[in-house]
Amino acid sequence: MEKVKNMLLPKPNPQQQLRDWQRKLRQECRNIERQIRDVQKEEKSVQKAIRDAAKRNDMVSAKALAKEIVTSRRAVNRLHENKAQMNSISMHLGESIAIARTVGHISKSAEVMKLVNNLMKAPQMAVTMQEFSKEMTKAGVIEEMVNDAVDGALDSEDIEEETEEEVDKVLTEIAGETAAQLPVAARKEKTKQTIRTTATTSQQEDAIAEGADDEEELEEIRARLAKVRS
Repeated sequence: MEKVKNMLLPKPNPQQQLRDWQRKLRQECRNIERQIRDVQKEEKSVQKAIRDAAKRNDMVSAKALAKEIVTSRRAVNRLHENKAQMNSISMHLGESIAIARTVGHISKSAEVMKLVNNLMKAPQMAVTMQEFSKEMTKAGVIEEMVNDAVDGALDSEDIEEETEEEVDKVLTEIAGETAAQLPVAARKEKTKQTIRTTATTSQQEDAIAEGADDEEELEEIRARLAKVRS
């Protein structure tokens, strides 16, 4: 009975199906643009936090925040790449519409298959592109694919070294002038500590509380960045 129902259902118009996919791709591109804006907006507040940390000679927090910015910028670059690949798929689908208009059916596209497979490896796009893959396979645009795992053969030490270089660049870019003054600030602070021969218990508690507040602020910023990147 189910088979009879399926036979009675009208087959989707090939051209309309291609246009529907293009519309979905445009929506996904708009979602990516919004996510990029959110990440870049959050980065501005992180930059301020880095400058504030550098001014108080807290380079541990400044460097940790700079590393978060490096991670966010890499994520933004990947999002731009994802958007470019989706635009490329949409362009190829547009070409397929003209062909479908002539031959009456959708032809297979090796280029679309390659692009869809690439996007399936992107964590942010995996679920969406798996759905696209099913629909396009069913319609005959691409062949059934096996989503290979992302190649993780890169040397972890090289990646870590590259990240450290990027972190230093970000620190120089955001807190360059402040960072240059840090050795002087550190010497002044050391002199003050020498003059202060004793510290009251309340002062020590205040210092501990301030450090805890800084750590909480750092974790809050990290959580916000992780949320907008996801």
